[in-house]
Amino acid sequence: MIRRPLHRRTVLRGFGAGLALPFLEAMLPARALAATVAETAPVRMACLFFANGAIMDKWRVSGEGSDFQLSPTLEPLKNVKDKILVIDGLAQHHARANGDGAGDHARNASAYLTGAQPRKTSGADISVGQSIDQAVAERIGSKTRLPSLELGIDRGRNAGSCDSGYSCAYSSNISWKSATTPCSKEVNPRSAFERIFGNPEKAADMERRRKNRASILDFVGEDAKRIQPSLSGADRQKLDEYFSSLRDVEVRVKRAGEGPKEVPELNLPEGVPPEMKEHIQLMFDILTLAFQTDSTRIASFMLADAGSNRTYPEVEVRDGHHELSHHQKDAEKMEKISRIDRYLAERFAYFLEKLNGIQEGERTLLDNSMILYGSAISDGNRHNHDDLPIVLAGGGGGTIRTGRYVKLGSETPLNNLFVSMAHRMGANLDSIGDSKGDLKELS
Repeated sequence: MIRRPLHRRTVLRGFGAGLALPFLEAMLPARALAATVAETAPVRMACLFFANGAIMDKWRVSGEGSDFQLSPTLEPLKNVKDKILVIDGLAQHHARANGDGAGDHARNASAYLTGAQPRKTSGADISVGQSIDQAVAERIGSKTRLPSLELGIDRGRNAGSCDSGYSCAYSSNISWKSATTPCSKEVNPRSAFERIFGNPEKAADMERRRKNRASILDFVGEDAKRIQPSLSGADRQKLDEYFSSLRDVEVRVKRAGEGPKEVPELNLPEGVPPEMKEHIQLMFDILTLAFQTDSTRIASFMLADAGSNRTYPEVEVRDGHHELSHHQKDAEKMEKISRIDRYLAERFAYFLEKLNGIQEGERTLLDNSMILYGSAISDGNRHNHDDLPIVLAGGGGGTIRTGRYVKLGSETPLNNLFVSMAHRMGANLDSIGDSKGDLKELS
């Protein structure tokens, strides 16, 4: 009896639910080996942004090449050290004033993924450039149900002036569909979850499921039984692990929705966890599921809006982050910023370890991804935009030689890295922003 493989786009259906599956051996032709899963698995990319720069003396690693030692800030990445590149020498030239005066934080976010100069205006006449995530989505986004996914922690706003005459749209967005159209991010875990697993064509059923506090898994149970005969023991175990992860995320999303309706001092909308650690990690878990199920291959995530003045009581920092970043070499303020830097690196490490724990044949989901973590400001006190704090994690489907400290020539355009990432995503992109070619040091 010849086994008929499952289609790669198999979705378990139920009332108000559409549950995409992770990559399974059953989706390969019967003669294929499990090892070919890694060769068939798609490459994913995510661009993560943090605000206000970093204490660079605590960020910079030591050593050379593969023989490097993690810094105090990046030490949380120790478990995935062999899966990252720490890159020095990258610059984002259009995050600089270039004759436009103050507003480095607005330019930090808006130029980060575009490599273009934002137009200073507090009105609707905004313009910066298309971001790398949207340039890639424009070329390959049709291969997935969601062309891209934009996530964030601060809800921000697109109207008014937020930084020295720049529109708030610049501070609140890193993803730009076009030069004049920002892609608003989703900060509510439930809304992000429903984008991936809800069935928008059956909104009434989705609402019924919510009111009855029913799990998506309860509604797709019959469909799940239907595919069981097609699955090997390894596939069944993988599916059980996936369902367990999904159930855990679903429970946490519901718990967040049952919490305080509003936390005024944090400016949090209903359904957002008041604990920042849980908020960030829940969004990372949702993004992991989106990548695992190939619901999207492209994402951006703002860990804070540009110039964020959030406090971090989780690490005993009750001063505003932005205010601290103007530290003027004050040792106490710099030590507090270092605590924030490491706290965010711990959340980044959590995400990478999640991706690295999911097998896709002989590789992991992290091996088949490219996760950019950084900012277009290095020293927040000086507001400089060269020698940026940048980490690239993941093997890009086996095309990136990881586990290294890469020192580039000064003023290397950050957009050179973006062009190289686009090529690995299968997007035909010769240039973006101020790029001058590929970053050949990746391989």
